[in-house]
Amino acid sequence: MRNDLLLRLLDAFVVVAVAVAGLWAWRRWHYRSFWLVAGYPLMAVSVRTTWRKVALGCGLTKKRHRWWFTLVPNAVASTGMVKVRRRFQRIAVDTKPWMWLPRPTRYGWRVTVHLLEGQIPDDYAQAAEQLAHSWRVHAVRVSSPRPGRVVLAATMRDPLVRVDEIPPSSELLKVTVGRLETGKPWEIDFRTVPHWLNAGATQSGKSNLANALIVGLAPQPVALVGFDLKGGVEFTPYAPRLSALATSRAESVGLLDDLVALMADRMGLCRQASARNIWQLPPALRPVPVVVLVDELAELYLMADKSEKDEIAKTSTALLRVAQLGRAFGIYLFCCGQRIGSDLGPGVTALRAQCSGRICHRVNDPETATMTLGDLDPAALVSARAIPAETPGVAIVAGQDGQWYRARSFYVSEHAAEHAARMYADLTPSWEEITSGTQGSEITEADLTELIDA
Repeated sequence: MRNDLLLRLLDAFVVVAVAVAGLWAWRRWHYRSFWLVAGYPLMAVSVRTTWRKVALGCGLTKKRHRWWFTLVPNAVASTGMVKVRRRFQRIAVDTKPWMWLPRPTRYGWRVTVHLLEGQIPDDYAQAAEQLAHSWRVHAVRVSSPRPGRVVLAATMRDPLVRVDEIPPSSELLKVTVGRLETGKPWEIDFRTVPHWLNAGATQSGKSNLANALIVGLAPQPVALVGFDLKGGVEFTPYAPRLSALATSRAESVGLLDDLVALMADRMGLCRQASARNIWQLPPALRPVPVVVLVDELAELYLMADKSEKDEIAKTSTALLRVAQLGRAFGIYLFCCGQRIGSDLGPGVTALRAQCSGRICHRVNDPETATMTLGDLDPAALVSARAIPAETPGVAIVAGQDGQWYRARSFYVSEHAAEHAARMYADLTPSWEEITSGTQGSEITEADLTELIDA
């Protein structure tokens, strides 16, 4: 009989071990289905049942007066026992915010919460880390789709640990460079956000992002212009796909003058056609878009002695004019730098104000992070300074929808970018043809007829 009991225990142990191994394998090899079938239902029950305690611990409840039956002392019996009686009276109770049923997402869940009187979304944003620890999740992000509501988006694990490549975008001037923490593609769309500021220390992923842009833009009908103030060591290997390249400040002055003149020429073209921008022109008249890649932005503003003052002022003014007026005429900026600070002069601050797209990788000094993200949510600044050195490519991104996200770019090697530059070298527009106005600075009668018919 004892042997039978041991055999039954052994059989039960084997069954439990097989079940645990099966669940582990299911979670390991197909986490998405495991999460939807097994993980999400348990999580939803846990979140709803613990919401009162969690809200109370995070300071998200409010005191409200309610009529309730309470036990109050009445009299003392001869035995010494205190008799109590129930009394209907008004007392203060902790009221939790109303929470809807959590809904599953690819990497976690999201739930809508109704704000209590006197609460604002920032109250929940400040408690986001407390909520993440209370629910044992990787992170909690807070957003407010409309007044009186907040959406808590929780991620069970960091989706940026490993980033798989996503198929490239087929739209003009839009490049898929990585993945957001929400699981959605990280896209840089110059049509939506024309100018970008990309800050990051050495080995933070800043150059890798530039490589991803070159690979994504190389097959598109656009002109790429490079400013490489490292003497050309970064962008020279991509020269077959670059219409123009400046490797010194003197060359940068001349190339910026060409861009300003090109902008003025396109202004005249749009004015003659009564168009507000080049995208309102017919395809036959529309000039080629120009994407300007600037590496080591600080080198354009650093001054060794007073003899360089006029050159720096001219460079700063020309670059600022391109940033202010270039969007309507198909000229877009992507400026990179290890250090971007107010000590470089007012030109950098003015340029920063024109760059609505912000990308901040790991930086060495807090001023660069503040300069890049300081006018956004303070929580974005905290997240940027917390990026570890062992996660290259991770950055704080703001631009497309006015919110900020953690994101990570795909790894794109220099070899892959050089290969793309050589493969699509035949698509490189000639800079002489672009700046000479041969693309149609004057409109004929036939062109006007086409424009009216359009």
